[in-house]
Formats: sequence, structure tokens, C-alpha cells
Amino acid sequence: MSDAQLHSLYADAVYLLKKLIATPSFSKEEEETAEIIQLFLESKGVVTHQYLNNIWAKNKYYDERKPTILLNSHHDTVKPNKAYTLNPFDPIEKDGKLFGLGSNDAGGCLVSLINVFLHFYNRQDLKYNFIIAATAEEEISGKNGVEILLPRLPKINFGIVGEPTLMNMALAEKGLLVLDCTAHGVPGHAAREEGESALYKAVKDINWFMNYKFDKVSDLLGPMKMSVTIINTENKQHNVVPSQCSFVVDVRVNELYTFEEVLDIIKSNVASDVIPRSCRLRSTSIAVEHPLIQSGLQLGRAYYGSPTTSDKALMHFPTLKMGPGDSARSHTADEFIYVDEIKEGIDLYIQLLNQIV
Repeated sequence: MSDAQLHSLYADAVYLLKKLIATPSFSKEEEETAEIIQLFLESKGVVTHQYLNNIWAKNKYYDERKPTILLNSHHDTVKPNKAYTLNPFDPIEKDGKLFGLGSNDAGGCLVSLINVFLHFYNRQDLKYNFIIAATAEEEISGKNGVEILLPRLPKINFGIVGEPTLMNMALAEKGLLVLDCTAHGVPGHAAREEGESALYKAVKDINWFMNYKFDKVSDLLGPMKMSVTIINTENKQHNVVPSQCSFVVDVRVNELYTFEEVLDIIKSNVASDVIPRSCRLRSTSIAVEHPLIQSGLQLGRAYYGSPTTSDKALMHFPTLKMGPGDSARSHTADEFIYVDEIKEGIDLYIQLLNQIV
């Protein structure tokens, strides 16, 4: 790819990102940014498809006999926090930085992947098909984003999920399992030897959650982690022994355990009722031996296991999480991305894929 071609893709990416920053797109409210993305792709001659607030397209010479690579990132954002000193919807470019809500998470990744898709769009000699998907509701792990779109897409063989990783390769993610736990006791008067405190029973179980160590430790993601984050007796009177005590446990699951295995271990060790809120956001990993990862290694990219959860968790095929920007800047006040990160991101994505397609 020539410097002129790269500069053209980069200029288009920054132009699109500025339009997206200037348009509020909170989760479940992404209609306007969906339209912006759709119009941008159509202005490049791409036939687009829309389902809810999700926009997707296939490469021009899509061939159902070939395997398919998904390029995906999200266009929803969190709401700006109160520490902002800049207008979160004003795409200010200054000192090599582009400021604005969603610039880093994950606008830079999205516009880079869109322009990578355009780079390959018209090629007839590809070994793989490409699908680009700009999806909604990632920030809230909503069900009307990539999860609802995937069954409507052609078969995907593997994919890249655009999230800010400094263009290093996040091979694995911890899964998220949220547990609602309830300890049961017998009510009584606190001044007399009556009742059986559900709170004390809950404390015993909480102590187990604090101290239990799962045997399997992942090379990529480390040990499992369980954190009790909420406790409540719903008791309004100081002198009543609580008959029920509920608490919430945040469980981060490495790729060596299934959710079912984790739940079996927990339920066999605590007396409280344990109900998982959802089993959707499972741990995922892609093998180091995968051609995509081998391509990245040849380009000198590092790999690691990510402690954060993304739409990668909802994909039942091998996926690499990788993108321009820095996860440490996500959801911070006066969020920004370095514009050179976008140029580097486009270049590295293309080099990564050129060795495969």
C-alpha cells in the first residue's frame, strides 16, 4: 500500500470519527450514528444492510464458497462523566490528539476497521470474504447489538473486534458471571435468644468467597477472581433478627473453566441460594497458533489476556481483540485518541490481514 493510499484512508477515518463524536450515541440511542455510518459506506459505493441500530456490509465480490472474516466494533458510547472540562461532543484536534466522547472507545477502532474494509472491498483475488459490522449497545452488554445481529449474518470463520489495545493482541478475555445470592434464617427479637440470623449465615458464605482459590490458573488471564460487591438484609428495624440476607458476587472467569463448572463448585461450598443473572458473557480465547495471531507475531505485536469484557464474549468463533487507542483512556474525562494511532492502526490492520488474504 502506498503512502498516498494510506493517507487517503486515514483522512477518511478522521473525517468520519469527527462526525461520530459530534453526534450523541448513548447505548440504545444510536440511530443517528448508524445513519452516519451507513451514508459514509454508501458514499464509497458499498451496499449496506441495517438491523435495528446495527450496520453491516459484505465485500463487493463476496463468495459464499470462501471463508469469511468479520471486522467489528461498536458505535455506542457511555454518558460523559462530570469531570469533563471540554465539550464531549466537540471533536477538537490539538497537539496530535483528537478529543471527544467515544474517540478512544471505540471510535478510533471503528473508523479504522471501516477503512480497512474499504481497502479490501473491491479486490477480486481474496482468499477470504470480509464483513464489516458497526454495532450497538456494547457498553451495556445489550441484547440488541452484535448478539442479535450475528444470527442474521452469513457464517463467520473468525474475526477482529476493535477495542483500544495499543494495537497489541488481546487473545483472551475473562468471562463475567454475576451471582445473586440469598441466605435464609429465622426471624426473632434481637434482645432475646430467638431466631437464626440470615446475616451471619451470609457472612460465613462471603468469607468463603473471599478465601477460596480455584485450582486452574491461566497463562493469559491469571487466576479466577470473585468479589462480593453488594449486601442487603432489607431489614428496617434494628431489633429484628433478619430472616433473609442477599448479596451479589462479581465473578471473573478465566478460559480454563466453564460457567457451569464454576457454579457447581460454588453451590457445593455455600449454603445460600445462588442464581446467576446471565451466562452470556463467557470467557473466550483464540489460539496462538491461529494464522491471524501468527501474522501479528510476525509484525512484532505483543499478545496478552484482557481483564475487561467486550463483544468478543458474544462471538462463538475465534476472535482477536485489537485496535488503536489505549484502554486506560476509556470512560475518562476529556477522552482522546492520538490521530497517529489511527493511521498506525489502519496500516497494521492491513499488514496483519495481507499475510492471510
